[in-house]
Parts: sequence; C-alpha cells; structure tokens
Amino acid sequence: MSSDPWGRVDETGTVYVRTAEGEQVVGSWQAGSPEEALAYFERKYDGIVVEIGLLERRVKTTDLSAKDATAAIDHLRQQVDEHHAVGDLDALRKRLDTLVATVEARREERKAQKAKQTDEAKQAKEALVAEAEELARSEQWRSAGERLRALVDTWKGLPRLDRKSDDELWHRFSHARSAFSKRRKAHFAALDAQREEARKAKEKLVTEAESLSGSTDWVGTAARYRDLMTEWKAAGRAQREAEDDLWNRFRGAQDIFFAARSEVFAERDAEQGENLKLKEELAAEAEKLVPVKYLKAARAAFRSINERWEAIGHVPRDARPKVEGRMQAVERALLESEESEWRRTNPEARARAAGLTGQLQAAVDKLRGQIDTARAQGNNARADKLAKELEGRQALLDQALKGLEEFGG
Repeated sequence: MSSDPWGRVDETGTVYVRTAEGEQVVGSWQAGSPEEALAYFERKYDGIVVEIGLLERRVKTTDLSAKDATAAIDHLRQQVDEHHAVGDLDALRKRLDTLVATVEARREERKAQKAKQTDEAKQAKEALVAEAEELARSEQWRSAGERLRALVDTWKGLPRLDRKSDDELWHRFSHARSAFSKRRKAHFAALDAQREEARKAKEKLVTEAESLSGSTDWVGTAARYRDLMTEWKAAGRAQREAEDDLWNRFRGAQDIFFAARSEVFAERDAEQGENLKLKEELAAEAEKLVPVKYLKAARAAFRSINERWEAIGHVPRDARPKVEGRMQAVERALLESEESEWRRTNPEARARAAGLTGQLQAAVDKLRGQIDTARAQGNNARADKLAKELEGRQALLDQALKGLEEFGG
C-alpha cells in the first residue's frame, strides 16, 4: 500500500483522497505501481488548480459575464465534487466559494452600474426632449434645424431604456421635430408667396423705370424715379436670383436717365456760366453811369444796356441776386436823379409828390398786411415774393418822402 498527505492506494489498487468528510474513492489503478497511481491523480488536481486560477483572473480582469463565470465555476465544482483528483479538495471548494461571492458582487456592481447608466440615459433623453420641444417653437430656422439634427445624433448614441419609457420619450422627441418642420415649411411657403408678390410688384416698377429712361422731363421724371425707389423698398425682397436681375434692370434704367440729365445740366451750367460773365460785364457798364451827370443820355444808355441784358439767358441761381442787385442799384440812382430833376423843373410837383407819397404809403401798408397774412397762413413762398416787392415800393416811398421834404424846404 502507498500513501501521501492527501491520498492513498490500497492493496486492490483503489485510490482514495482525504477530505474533511473523510476518505473518498477517487478511482481504481491496475496499470502500474501505487506511486504512479497517486502521481496521476495529483496531476489531475494540479490541472484543476490551474483552471481555477485562470478563472479567478478572468473574473477580476475581464468583462466575463456573471452567467458564463457561474457556468465555469459549476463545471469546476463538479470536477472537485466527483473526487477524480488527489489533493486539498476542500481548499479548492473554498476558492470556488470565494469566486462565487466575487462573481455575485460583480453582478450586483454591474447591475447598479447599469441602473445608474440607465438613469443617466433617461435624464439625458428627457433633457434632449425638453430642448427639442423648446426648439420646436423657435423661428431661428437654420440654427434650430441644425441643433435638432445634432440632437438626433446624440439620441442615437445613448443606451436604450425600457421599451415603454424609451417609446414615450421618442414619441415626444419625434413630435417636436415634426412640429418644427411643419412650422418651418409653412414659414418658407409664406415667404415664397411674399417674394413672388414682391417679384410681380418690382417687375412693374422695372417696366415703368425702363419706359422713363429716355425722358427729357428732367424735373418730373427725376421726382418719379424717387417715388419708384420708395415703392421698390416698400415692396420687399423677391427670390434672390430674380431680385438681382430686377435690380440691375431698375438701376440700369435710372443710370441712363440720370446720365443724360447730367450731360444736359453740364451744358446748361456751362451756358449759364457764360451768361453770368456777360451780365457782369453789362452791370459794370451800367455802374459807370453813376453818378448821373446827363440824365437823358444816361437813361438812353441804361435802356440799351437793359435790352442787351434781357436778351441774355439765365445765370446760375446762386449768382442771380448779386448781379441783378447791381443793375437795380443803378436803376434806383437813375430814378433818384429823374425825381430830383422833375422836382427842380416842375413848380406844381409838390402836389403830385404828396399824392404819389400817399399812394406809395398805402401800397406799402397793403403789402405789409398781405405779408403778415401769408406768414400766418404758412405760405412763406408768397410772403417772400411780396417782401421783395415791398422792398422796391419802400425804396420808392423813401425817395418820394425825401423829395417831398425838398419841396418843403
């Protein structure tokens, strides 16, 4: 008979293993010596030890599922319980029991982790739904649409929940996207309709603008172009391609008209500049008549100058008051000389002077009343015109009064 601390072989070749519950039959050995029998079953024990060690490492270092780990433990436990090995089987059972506890702890840990992930996923999906429902009311069509597409990608990356919760949240999420798409579609449909109306309106404006491009009514047509531009801005924008084409036609028609007007105005300005030079020369010629020495000759000379003056066309508006004022000053000097001569040669002139003074005074008073009335009515243009007339009448009145004083002297 042969033995070791964990097993023995009896005279019949039966192999036993020692356990806490007593000796257990391992098997029968007839092919060799008892030592060889024990060595064979010890090697089987070492093989189980190696398998248990490998399983322990897999449980600790890999993502081996609890189901697969439990199946592997049961398989090894069956080998240990069937006593087909010689060694410390009780120690192996304890290791397997410890491994069962480890697997169960891992199962609970994974269960808790999965529950946490599920809760986080639910919160994340609820947040996505809330944001989608908020975006569904937005009118920032481009940015909101891009954000909703990004939310779909985020949703796809999240774990699924239980079917009921996942379906309910997805239904809300999908409904929000559909509502936004429906509103956006309606918005752009309305916008397209508005742009089509704008296109039709601007087509009419362009047609009129092109019909006016050859006009020579410089003032009236320029005013109409300003009105057309106001109507253009009020019409809104057409589709981009149509808008650009219509605007180019509209602007082109205006450019033709205003280029022609500028050319005509440039010629007119040049002509008026020449007219101004001529009138300045006549004004200088007239000014040489003052002081008046020979009234009859001066009057004839001034009449000749004035005829030539009237034959000359318009001068620039801003230069007109100054050059006309020079001629008017000469005319007043002639009037003064004429009045003085008349008073000197006509003894009966006092009565007429007094009558003329009264008429002029009445005319001045009447003009002042008319000016006040025009100002009160807001008709400043008429008031200004009357004021110029008053200026001339007042000058005559002043001369008449001065002459009357001379008669009194």
